[in-house]
Amino acid sequence: MFVDNPDSVEKEIVEQEAKHFRKVLNTFALYKKHALSANNRRRNDYHSLTERHKTLIPDYLERLNNIDKAISKNYNVLKQIMIDSILFDREGEEQVDMKDINSNNLITEDDKDSKNSQITEFDMDKLRSTIKQFVREWALEGQPERDSTFKPLLETLIDFYKEIPIEERSSINVLVPGAGLGRLAFDIVSRGFSCQGNEFSFYMLLSSHFILNRIEKIHQYEIYPFIHSFSNIVSVDDQLKPIHIPDVLPSNIPRDANFSMVAGDFVEVYMSDQHIGQWDCIVTCFFIDTAKNILEYIEIFHRILKSGGLWINIGPLLYHYENSPGEMSIELSLDQVKKVAKDFGFQFQDEKTIKTTYTTNPDGMLKYLYECAFWTCIKK
Repeated sequence: MFVDNPDSVEKEIVEQEAKHFRKVLNTFALYKKHALSANNRRRNDYHSLTERHKTLIPDYLERLNNIDKAISKNYNVLKQIMIDSILFDREGEEQVDMKDINSNNLITEDDKDSKNSQITEFDMDKLRSTIKQFVREWALEGQPERDSTFKPLLETLIDFYKEIPIEERSSINVLVPGAGLGRLAFDIVSRGFSCQGNEFSFYMLLSSHFILNRIEKIHQYEIYPFIHSFSNIVSVDDQLKPIHIPDVLPSNIPRDANFSMVAGDFVEVYMSDQHIGQWDCIVTCFFIDTAKNILEYIEIFHRILKSGGLWINIGPLLYHYENSPGEMSIELSLDQVKKVAKDFGFQFQDEKTIKTTYTTNPDGMLKYLYECAFWTCIKK
């Protein structure tokens, strides 16, 4: 592609990134207002009932009042996450002012494209999903999900390098693309390996920075991740159950541990020549279906692994960009994915199916069960 002015393209990319980052921060800032508004709609619906019907659910308003309190507690945690946020990563370091956060005043009137600064239900759903991600990765209640996915990954990693003494595992460089809130990468480092997590979502990046760097004690914060939906709730107590995070102290890793988190799109970050043959192992968990072009992911995996390097994968094929207007999306079946991996030069060692849920409410009436593909591959 011929570009008249590469500098202008780069500038536009930076501006778009800054605008998107600010929109994410706006979503954090407007969480309380948005959630209270949704809860107030339920309160209005209650008041529209006949008096007879109201007497049949005498505790309904109390439930809504308790939801309001839980929303405020969630928002207190979100404000803590925003405190260290930097708006522009590459140009300047404009920090978010707590006065703006407390007044819900992050959306600027001078935004040339005001429509893009408005928060949608899709944006807010991303944030609600991030709150549930804290349960999956950093709460006792999420341990069953972690054990079903993280445990086989960790066991396979340890078994593959069993000939290497524990005190020498730091020489093994492990990459975790799509690291989310960083728990899998943390668990890998906790077992002595060197590990780098990579994440693209600003929602996840802000939250992982908070949980990995600003936690002083176990169960320091209390969140209520299941209050945003009233569907498939068995009991009010289940819906209002507080979740305490984290279940372990993230700072409890060796001082000399080689642990880092890199922000950015996986392809853009790791396609550069500096990563060729850099990694001993790549661990992908619910990641490969985030690709617009899954063949490109697999090609990069092969390119950046050392000869004889290991790729461990677990996850479904829920292609994130399928049916997204204006977005490229190459969707392969599982057998096609495996064939492509073999054609690029991967040799499969172990394959099986593992059933698991993902950020589910453990006490809810609805649970989506994934039959995940698990495999280990060696770069020939």
